[in-house]
Amino acid sequence: MVRPSQLLHIQRPPVAPRPAATVLLLRDGTEGIEVLMTRRSMTASFAPGAYVFPGGGLDALDAASHAQARRRATQSDLHLTQAIAAIRESFEELGVLLARRADGSFADHRDIAALDRGRPFAAQCHALGLTLAADEVFVLAHWITDRDLARRFDVPFLVARMPARQTPVADETEQFEPLWVRPADALARHQAGQFFIIFPTIRTLERLRDYPGVDAVLQACAATEQPLWTSCPRAGMLGGREARFMEHELPYGELALVCPDGQLAHTLDWQSEAPVALLKNVQRLTAPNPGAMTGPGTNSYLVGDPGSGYIAIDPGPADPGHLETLWRAAGGDIRMIVCTHSHPDHSPGAKPLQALCRSRPAILGLPSAPTARQHSQFTPERSLQDQELITLSGPGLDGEVAHTLKVFHTPGHAANHLCLVLLEDGLLFSGDHILCGSTTVIDPPDGDMTLYLDSLDVLGAACARHDIGFILPAHGHVIGGHDGEAAAAIARLKAHRLKREARIVQVMQAQPQGTLDDWVAQAYDDVPARMWPVAKRSLMAHVARIEAS
Repeated sequence: MVRPSQLLHIQRPPVAPRPAATVLLLRDGTEGIEVLMTRRSMTASFAPGAYVFPGGGLDALDAASHAQARRRATQSDLHLTQAIAAIRESFEELGVLLARRADGSFADHRDIAALDRGRPFAAQCHALGLTLAADEVFVLAHWITDRDLARRFDVPFLVARMPARQTPVADETEQFEPLWVRPADALARHQAGQFFIIFPTIRTLERLRDYPGVDAVLQACAATEQPLWTSCPRAGMLGGREARFMEHELPYGELALVCPDGQLAHTLDWQSEAPVALLKNVQRLTAPNPGAMTGPGTNSYLVGDPGSGYIAIDPGPADPGHLETLWRAAGGDIRMIVCTHSHPDHSPGAKPLQALCRSRPAILGLPSAPTARQHSQFTPERSLQDQELITLSGPGLDGEVAHTLKVFHTPGHAANHLCLVLLEDGLLFSGDHILCGSTTVIDPPDGDMTLYLDSLDVLGAACARHDIGFILPAHGHVIGGHDGEAAAAIARLKAHRLKREARIVQVMQAQPQGTLDDWVAQAYDDVPARMWPVAKRSLMAHVARIEAS
């Protein structure tokens, strides 16, 4: 894991979240699912004026009211308590009563009129012979409020069908203006600036709009008895504005690396004018070569500090401005230059960068194989060995500080591809072997799919052996950010490749006389047609692997 001494910001423990519960009351409208939402008071301490789902904090009586509720056999005590809290909050805020009479019929306006919103809820229901319908309340999601906020909640988002013959009536204290709205309409109105909703509400509505009806939502939740997703979002700056991201979204890992405690202190915009500090000992400079194959550009990395000097990883193309900025970011003190592989967006900058440095740092890597294309020729001054250690050290505030890179030969994308692990901080510099947001191209003959998959296994094992928490790719944002995610990302990537290969096998069997162009159109039908010429290269690698098996 990352050394605390290398973090950019003084860490501030986030505020402890308070337990709460929120419920989405659903009904089937003429054009699909509708959800009940209300506007929060403009004086509320959390999300004033936002349109929300009813809910609030758990209290001691919720946990003490299990005997007054019906439960599913598979419903845990915690989920039962949360369901009771959601039922109580629905009644107190909106006058909606999820309860049944002794004969099994649902409560109606007469039962609601007999209850006082200001008195203990469950006890009143029991006195009227009503049983709380907790067995009809399901867990949809689990949200934990972002780490940077002063008021935080640990809250399940529950779902239940709105009882027939009941009409929501807001308490006019905490909640106002109850309305039924289609998720898609709520999102469109928010986008137009007419309907203020906060991040978890937005993401929940985005998921909800894909369901055809209430039954489909409830069945999906009942099948697992676990949240369909769990998230504690992270925030950064994008386009000069605050932006929030869930765990599966591309910037999440980078925010977790730079601001693990959730501080709103990192800018995510891609630019090539200045290096981006990721840690005190890791800087990233993105080359000005964006494109379909390079994404926002090729990431060059500097590892080290003023006391130890720096190792430059992947100097990128021979772009004078990029190389001078990289040199200046290191204060001119580059001790070694390492190229992960020989492709033209990674290695051509090595010799021009070396020429800028008075110390003439050695250019390290692996020579390109005879299978490499003409534009991908590369010969290092010294070849690195698999498992070799490269170390920089120098004086720090607390004594000698070391930065040790361990070399892993990872052929597959290119025969001479290697990855590097910064051992002291659990970081994997993955070159083009693992990318953020896309899969790398395997281009035979220098590319080999079997070797590529074997190298993924090597990197997966390295994650466990060296406690790797983050992957720093040559294109895109840092990958990682929650427990075990670096290894999980590698496992997902391998599964994706094997799933694609299984699809290719099906297509080849269905069209044994087909051409590569025929097969790519079928096997990559989920990829834009403009990318098929590129996908065709990886298809060739899969076909070679299939025919060799």
